[in-house]
Amino acid sequence: MQDNSTGSRTSTRRDLIKYGSALVGSGLLAGCTDGDGSQSNTNESGSIQTTTRTSDTTTADSSYSVSIEPAGEVTFESVPETWVAENASWGDMGVALGLEKPSAVVLTGEYRTWAYEDIPGLSTSKEDMVSLWQDGISKEILLEIDSGVHFIDPNYMINLIPNWERADVTEMADRISPFCGNTSFSTYPWHEDYPYYSLYEATEKVAQVFQRMDRFDALQTLHDETISGIQERLPPESERPAIGLLSPASTEPEKYYPYRLDDTTAYKHWHDLGVSDAFEVSDIQSFTSDRGTIDYETLLEVDPEIMLFYTDKYWTRSEFRETYLTSLQDHSVASQLSAVQNREVYPAGGMYQGPIINLAKTARAAKQLFSDIFDQDEQLFSRQRVANIRNGDI
Repeated sequence: MQDNSTGSRTSTRRDLIKYGSALVGSGLLAGCTDGDGSQSNTNESGSIQTTTRTSDTTTADSSYSVSIEPAGEVTFESVPETWVAENASWGDMGVALGLEKPSAVVLTGEYRTWAYEDIPGLSTSKEDMVSLWQDGISKEILLEIDSGVHFIDPNYMINLIPNWERADVTEMADRISPFCGNTSFSTYPWHEDYPYYSLYEATEKVAQVFQRMDRFDALQTLHDETISGIQERLPPESERPAIGLLSPASTEPEKYYPYRLDDTTAYKHWHDLGVSDAFEVSDIQSFTSDRGTIDYETLLEVDPEIMLFYTDKYWTRSEFRETYLTSLQDHSVASQLSAVQNREVYPAGGMYQGPIINLAKTARAAKQLFSDIFDQDEQLFSRQRVANIRNGDI
């Protein structure tokens, strides 16, 4: 958070940090911790308890608190002016509320902005966005960015970032600003009894932090109207397909990382479309739980109606087919798959999504899976309405 009382401290700190231009990022976490003049203590359960002291130049009634699990109550002395997001899910939440893109994310390559192309006034550029990851995440890069809030769970930092311990997260929160977020996009071994947020529950927390609840309410209304409008046109659930979500090991793959549909926000659009998991009838485990791979023989045993690929970049429909479908059709075993024979192989996009990316991914998935119902050129949600909400034209 930005606090005028800390200006001399920040200037001194930045004078001491001579950090180079190489700034990179990567990550997978969940949680929150308070900072900017706060004192944090770890309780027996491992969560961070935070006590915030008010700065000398800030009146008590200008501060406010937001409860963000698993961190708990996080206090802000003023509305943050700058911010860092762990990934594109949290980044997109802020952008949907009318904020500029975050100053940094763990990996900028995983923040895919294709969904912004048709939103009036919204740039797809990530030119000024910093990747936090560079063979790890350093304290120096966080100090240099000096963000007003970090939507990153401290549990993510201490479980997934090398050489970080809880004391390090507490130190950075004290010296810079709160760490708060929720890894609701995936599951991890340290997620036992984890308090998952739905996509809009998490977005509401961002809205509370930035005091933009009017925009949040409008976004949720747009979402509800869009999803219900799509669902009203879908065939009965018994006629909806079972999909196989896969990440290919290369552009001419022999191995795949399988993904099982779960209740995390990464799969929200598939659940909204009422499709089922093709791997549910097998003993295939999700890559997120055992990091295993499957080959074409195993895939042929399941023979999903539709195959969707998570890849390391955004593909247009034509580029994807030229790259992946062609090689599958030429493969002696892959060519036997029903999805390949019926040309029902599509890009799945990335794992992360906030309100705008979710609307775009839901619309694209509806057209992929139900092409006889939804025309490829049909707009299933209003891009102008998204732009109006971002601008505060509620």
